[in-house]
Amino acid sequence: MNRLRFRVALACWTLLMSGATVSMADDDSVAAIDSFLSRHWQRPLPPQGEAPAGFSPLESSLDPRACGACHPHQFQDWQRSLHAHAMGPGLLGQLIEMDPTNREEHQACLRCHAPLAEQAEELATWIAEGNSGAVPVTPVGVPTGPLFNQGLICAACHLRTWEIHGPPARDGGEKTAGPHGGFTADAAFESSRFCAACHQFEADGFALNGKLLENTFAEWRASPQAAAGQSCQSCHMPDRRHLWRGIHDKDTVLSGVEIGLDGVTATGPTLSARLNLTNSGVGHHFPTYVTPRVVMEAVQLDADGTLLPQTREERIIARQVSMDLSEELSDTRLAPGESISLDYRQPRDPQAGSLRLRIRVEPDRFYRDFYQAMLDNGWAGKGSGLLRRALDAADASVFTLFERDIPLP
Repeated sequence: MNRLRFRVALACWTLLMSGATVSMADDDSVAAIDSFLSRHWQRPLPPQGEAPAGFSPLESSLDPRACGACHPHQFQDWQRSLHAHAMGPGLLGQLIEMDPTNREEHQACLRCHAPLAEQAEELATWIAEGNSGAVPVTPVGVPTGPLFNQGLICAACHLRTWEIHGPPARDGGEKTAGPHGGFTADAAFESSRFCAACHQFEADGFALNGKLLENTFAEWRASPQAAAGQSCQSCHMPDRRHLWRGIHDKDTVLSGVEIGLDGVTATGPTLSARLNLTNSGVGHHFPTYVTPRVVMEAVQLDADGTLLPQTREERIIARQVSMDLSEELSDTRLAPGESISLDYRQPRDPQAGSLRLRIRVEPDRFYRDFYQAMLDNGWAGKGSGLLRRALDAADASVFTLFERDIPLP
């Protein structure tokens, strides 16, 4: 695989699906939602065109900050979300190496990360200028400046040819007047099918070992949570919050799993313990996708708290694939309701003073390894500075989900 093909494959392999959604039934409401979404998520999205004559400068802006003038809570949530970072330095560090005139190549990434036509225009200009530093952030690290740099912005979901779309009002009514002409209410915004546009490959999409690379919507559809009427929005947008918290957030992960520890033997020449993890409420595979990795581990520590590496055992929960996406190496993810255990049994090291059981979450493990490979092999080019930033961010995203130290008498 040549350098450019390698970059494109790894930068945009998350987005090799069409914008069509997946049907679950043939009733009228599902048909209406699918019909709306097939129009709403046609790819590439058409330009907005000229704003209506009566619109103020604020109403005529696509910048999320303009939306935040009247929707401050949603804007503040969005700023803290991964959607605002959808065009982060890891992706931009690869896009800057592309041909600025090859819009089709750009769309492989932009179709979900920054889907507006206006964002695509700005990105092409940025690539042509070759200025990899032109990706400003606020003092607290939120992308700002050009629209393309701000990722999945408000207009990407809510605006089509200057008509605002959104979920029905909380009181069930439909607002038809007001700023920017009011909005058009549609039940699709409360349906998991809305999310499937970017979180589900088509049936004939890219797959490894007979399994689609992105299959989150289908995983949810087969879950007890779907049967109970819980949508994606139930967990990821509670009370209509625009946070979309997931694998990067410790509290969100803890709310979806059960962790147990039993079978502990801390005396005698042999130490043993069983660390258990159950996907009790995630609503899809844990973790979904191939990017994250969860590590269950047990290791003995000396009296000073230093790890004794020869005593360590681990169990990986992940769908691990080769760096060039040519094969699936393993798949130990947990479907809803499934459990996994790390059964530790090791001789007690003479220096051991305690036994540590831990579960560590690495949300961006695949990306982290990919960025490192690009930098190590000289593939980064103009994007090397951005990729180093992305690598640091991926390393910083790791967190400890569970940890217990058992003193040894």
